[in-house]
Amino acid sequence: MNVQTTRRPFAVGTDFHIADTTLQGVSAVDSMSGYRLAATGFVFVWFFLGGIAHFVATDIEMRLVPPYIPWPREAVLLSGALELIGAFGLLISRTRKAAGIGLFVLTLAVTPVHIYMLQVPELFASIPTWSLWLRLPIQVALLVLIAWCTSSSAKPRRLFALTRY
Repeated sequence: MNVQTTRRPFAVGTDFHIADTTLQGVSAVDSMSGYRLAATGFVFVWFFLGGIAHFVATDIEMRLVPPYIPWPREAVLLSGALELIGAFGLLISRTRKAAGIGLFVLTLAVTPVHIYMLQVPELFASIPTWSLWLRLPIQVALLVLIAWCTSSSAKPRRLFALTRY
């Protein structure tokens, strides 16, 4: 059995290895820039806490589900489970890309919740209307962050290749 471990100091803008271990020929080396590591950590925490909220505050989360979506309790629990699975998938280099795709699709799938809350803000009187509007650009930013931190490319500008002059 071949086990190798090396460590590199963390510095923003340099490579950082989450796990520098090779075990029985399976490489778990995951070299990420400091920014990508921070972005991945942010996305992990976002979906980890959100996923837990689906189970801890299920009744509150169910109120957000638009009435045209059947089985709101099951929808909340399923989306919470998917958020947790996706969050933990981000931590493993072999599953990070698949987790990113899943979280990206899941984030798009919950868009009706944001739109519903804007359509009937009186049902959510305790939430300021400005914050309901703010959720949409935050969701777009989250989608960009998910795509960037889980893409195969280590260069952030490749994500924005279409916007080059």
